[in-house]
Amino acid sequence: MTNENEQAEADITSQNDNPLHIVHELMKDSVQSLGYSDNVFRVLEKPLRLIEVSMRIRMNDGSIKNFTGYRSQHLDIFGPTKGGIRFHPSVTRDEVKALSIWMSLKSAILGLPLGGGKGGIIVNPEELTSEELEDLSRAYIRKLTPVIGPQKDIPAPDVNTNPEVMGWMMDEYDQLRGYNIPGMLTGKPLILGGSAGRLAATGRGVVLTIREAADVLNMDLSTSTAAIQGFGNVGSMTAKYLAELDVTVVAISEASGAIYQEDGIDIHELLEFIESGGVIGDYDKAEQLDPEEIFGLEVDIFIPAALENQITEKTAGQMQAKIVAEAANGPTTPAGDKVLEDKDVFVIPDILCNAGGVTVSYFEWVQNEMNYYWSEEDIHNKLEERMVDGFHNVLHMRNEKSTRMRQAAYMVGVAHIAEGLSARGWVKPGDLHQDRST
Repeated sequence: MTNENEQAEADITSQNDNPLHIVHELMKDSVQSLGYSDNVFRVLEKPLRLIEVSMRIRMNDGSIKNFTGYRSQHLDIFGPTKGGIRFHPSVTRDEVKALSIWMSLKSAILGLPLGGGKGGIIVNPEELTSEELEDLSRAYIRKLTPVIGPQKDIPAPDVNTNPEVMGWMMDEYDQLRGYNIPGMLTGKPLILGGSAGRLAATGRGVVLTIREAADVLNMDLSTSTAAIQGFGNVGSMTAKYLAELDVTVVAISEASGAIYQEDGIDIHELLEFIESGGVIGDYDKAEQLDPEEIFGLEVDIFIPAALENQITEKTAGQMQAKIVAEAANGPTTPAGDKVLEDKDVFVIPDILCNAGGVTVSYFEWVQNEMNYYWSEEDIHNKLEERMVDGFHNVLHMRNEKSTRMRQAAYMVGVAHIAEGLSARGWVKPGDLHQDRST
């Protein structure tokens, strides 16, 4: 009988859609374009360590069930590794490896003193009771306690995890260590040392990059339309901040269904509906769509905010957007990316677009370390400064190298990391024959 781990690994049926393969190819291209030796790629291609853990949980019916979890720690030359924990049936070794590499690149693009980490458990949390979910969360942290912590590896929320889960995990870690260590993870409740602005940080960062991209394209956002695929924390916060910029959000999709309103969905009303326990598929104040139809809508901005591999050769071929803002990690396959390139779509790549989350997580960690907390306005201002600087660094690389935004983002990230590798002696000066000014 196929177990959960084997089934999850089998879910990736095409090497071209394997996120680790995708990130490797993009890094190889970036290393070559920067004029670096292949040694730089060899240092970056694998995480420093990959931990696999097994957790035996007694379910509410008295049975014992085994769950498999992973934690990938990619690179720690600038500081502790940092990245989320996701609970999802499709979690795989390659996925968490790729996501940890992406986290290293995000931190490098925004100049954060962190490396990349990522973790996950192969589980559908909807099939667990709250008590079972808490037991699993605590068991995962117990297994990882020797290799995580504020100076080693700092977890955070990701898909299907939230501040409540972070609170359980922090409490378990503190009980094992014997004292309060708020900086051991981020994205936790405010009362436990969380940061103002953290919950909305990724969505806010997405919209900041959209604003900058619109300026590059001379687009008037107040007359622009948008469609959002995925309406979890990131998608919903993105919708909220787009509405504040007077962007007309005409379509939203998620697992439960999709909705469309030609003159714009009332985002404030929809958020209240969702907060009261509703789902997109039951929202009756907009037209219902097949979720696949969202790709073909005539909109100015398309925001994938769900899972990997959503914009494929087929769905990209249907798209009419001028800007694709990748709020999700790895939402575009290489074949889909080629179609968007041929259409001259301005793509804001994931490692730039959704870096607001890790940025405010960094701010949270800093606040925990100094035991002094900034206001939400301070956080917003600091986030905007980092995101705008990151965007324009990537834009400058794109213009200097006459390349696409995705490769430019990888080049900025790889160049920053390579400088650190050289300073530590991990690569030799001869490995960094670059033909660009720094």
